[in-house]
Amino acid sequence: MGCCSSAAQSSKREWKPLEDHSCTDVPWLLLFILFCIGMGFICGFSIATGAAARLLSGYDSYGNICGQKNVKVEGIVNSGLDLTHKKYVFFLDPCNIDLVHQKIKSIALCVSACPRKELKTLADIQNFAEINGSTLCSYELQPSEYTTDPRAAKLCPKFPVPESAPIPFFHRCAPVNISCYAKFAEALITFVSDSSVLHRLISGVMTSKEIIMGLCLLSLVLSMILMVIIRYISRVLVWILTILVILGSLGGTGVLWWLYAKQRISAGALETQVAKDNLQALLIYAIAATVFTVILFLIMLIMRKRVALTIALFHVAGKVFIHLPLLVFQPFWTFFVLVLFWTYWITVLLFLGTTGSPVPNEEGFVEFRMAGPLKYMWWYHVVGLVWISEFILACQQMTVAGAVVTYYFTREKRHLPFTPILASVNRLVCYHLGTVAKGSFIITLVKIPRMILMYIHTQLKGKENACARCMLKACICCLWCLEKCLTYLNQNAYTATAINSTNFCTSAKDAFVILVENALRVAAINTVGDFMLFLGKVLIVCSTGLAGIMLLNYQRDYTIWVLPLIIVCLFAFLVAHCFLSIYEMVVDVLFLCFAIDTKYNDGSPGREFYMDKVLMEFVENSRKSMKEAGRGGGAEGRELKPMVVTKKNSC
Repeated sequence: MGCCSSAAQSSKREWKPLEDHSCTDVPWLLLFILFCIGMGFICGFSIATGAAARLLSGYDSYGNICGQKNVKVEGIVNSGLDLTHKKYVFFLDPCNIDLVHQKIKSIALCVSACPRKELKTLADIQNFAEINGSTLCSYELQPSEYTTDPRAAKLCPKFPVPESAPIPFFHRCAPVNISCYAKFAEALITFVSDSSVLHRLISGVMTSKEIIMGLCLLSLVLSMILMVIIRYISRVLVWILTILVILGSLGGTGVLWWLYAKQRISAGALETQVAKDNLQALLIYAIAATVFTVILFLIMLIMRKRVALTIALFHVAGKVFIHLPLLVFQPFWTFFVLVLFWTYWITVLLFLGTTGSPVPNEEGFVEFRMAGPLKYMWWYHVVGLVWISEFILACQQMTVAGAVVTYYFTREKRHLPFTPILASVNRLVCYHLGTVAKGSFIITLVKIPRMILMYIHTQLKGKENACARCMLKACICCLWCLEKCLTYLNQNAYTATAINSTNFCTSAKDAFVILVENALRVAAINTVGDFMLFLGKVLIVCSTGLAGIMLLNYQRDYTIWVLPLIIVCLFAFLVAHCFLSIYEMVVDVLFLCFAIDTKYNDGSPGREFYMDKVLMEFVENSRKSMKEAGRGGGAEGRELKPMVVTKKNSC
């Protein structure tokens, strides 16, 4: 870490961008480290209790781990066997799947080889054992007894025994023909009524894998091109969207009044109840559309100058990506780290599923269960999934905020650090990991209850009454809205921390005050800007989908190419979302920097603006328009009026 203890902060301070760096929220960093140690303890405990060996090597229904010598389990027949030469798990009825508990309801045995061809009779199983030395019936039966012992009907596999192959790294014999899992597939994919459809879908994906990869690369290129184009067409694009919205609202209102007038004329000759109801409905729709149009005009009239700020911020954001090209690759690093963590988390979760002490179940077989407080370890593990994932995403937000803050508050852009992104990462690691841990924990506190309510709603689907269902959905919706608001506030708090190196609470309070003082601008940026970026995502998905249709249409090797097209469109949306979300993040950081700049500087000697020329032009134009209109004390004047205030540093 960059320091061992938090630097003392004065009770009164001013915004001093990039002038002071000190450790923030150190106790929260220590708490996060302790939590991660707990996550490591869960992993170590599961490995130490043999869960890793049971997961990777597999175990039979009697508690024996395949491929090694085993210890006798008290009260369990066939336990404690030496299965050194039997390395694969074989299920007597692999197609008997319990969808509720998500497991195979079948006796499991350890065998030395999986049946590589279909076996239809006991004689075939006996012949397979004699040739390959792999006994597919229960341990108490010898191969010579397969065709003579009456117990073979219960202790041998269900016929026909499907052709199987070992799963790589996990030593389980899995049927080669996926139709064995038709019931499971139907539960996941409702339109699959037989295996032939699923076969054709999968063959379509495999045959067109080169096209899919090419289209995914196309979506990546289109996303990068769009980020460059937005800088140059932002002004035109915003006003085109504004004009389209105005024309659409006027046209819709006019059509409704025209239909009402036409219906009223025709209703005079045909006095029916249906005609009266339709006429009344049209009148209500027309009045509602008129009210909506008037409100929309008023909002656009009030926010027209804020739209100009949105255009300027988008233009400056394009310049940021030119000076900081590594920002483009930020989603890749974040996604890579998330995938690594999720892989680790899923692996440990699988370990937890096989950890514990061997306990006989009702059928006389062995299950591994944890007793006492240890059985709640998976709850700790689930909280770790949410908190650490949010921590990784928050690190990305802090990194982007630090780089953009460095760009904005460096007057001479040629004096920028060689790699502002790496400099931002260095400041994050040395000073602000505690702030990131605290912010991500707050999101976790909201997300966990929402996930619990969603799980309860899913489990009670069709059982609860209408009132309970409505209350659950309302609670879930409220928590979702709260989570989004906190995420937005956290992002601005990280920006304030990057500027002034203050702790999370102080930064969140300062950022909130700035946002409230510029509420109309925030609304304009979050409506116009987000809508522009949403249209960009739609454009990339549609372009990639259209290219996919044209390319896949010429393929004759398979009959169904719906699944490849869906895969391509989903990937295109994911890529576009990742890139344009970074763009949106940069715009939000630039806005907070701009708001702070206009609040504490006025362009006079000693208090020069830090902002770009494009934003400077916006400020000058705003001042001129206010001066001409004689509205210096209006809302815009209050937002642009410089004011230096001392704030108490509190948490």
